[in-house]
Amino acid sequence: MGFIKEFKEFAVKGNVLDLAVAVVIGGAFGKIVSSLVEDIITPAVLTPALKAANLSNLSQLVIPGTAIKYGNFLSQVISFIIIALSLFIMITAINRFKKKEAVAPTVTPAPSKEEVLLAEIRDILAAQNK
Repeated sequence: MGFIKEFKEFAVKGNVLDLAVAVVIGGAFGKIVSSLVEDIITPAVLTPALKAANLSNLSQLVIPGTAIKYGNFLSQVISFIIIALSLFIMITAINRFKKKEAVAPTVTPAPSKEEVLLAEIRDILAAQNK
């Protein structure tokens, strides 16, 4: 029975649950970013380039006489760069927001009763020595 109890304590710890939530949200976020890149950004960036090369799709870019489709590779490289840039911009914005929250002014705590009494004693002694 000890093993089950230990496992239950481990599985219900905050860190494990936080990690599980992060994985699920990360998966959903990954789909959103992939859709943004594949459905919006990449077509907007590549459409003019493809029209200039008289192509309708990057997969049509092949090395003549071979089965090497470097167009697909270029597409994946461009997608990676766009995803990395999007994540960098989002993380930078989130970090700036967190820094603004952390910079909130700190209030100096009021002195304790002991400190107040000691200050009064110090002042009285200083006045007597004059």
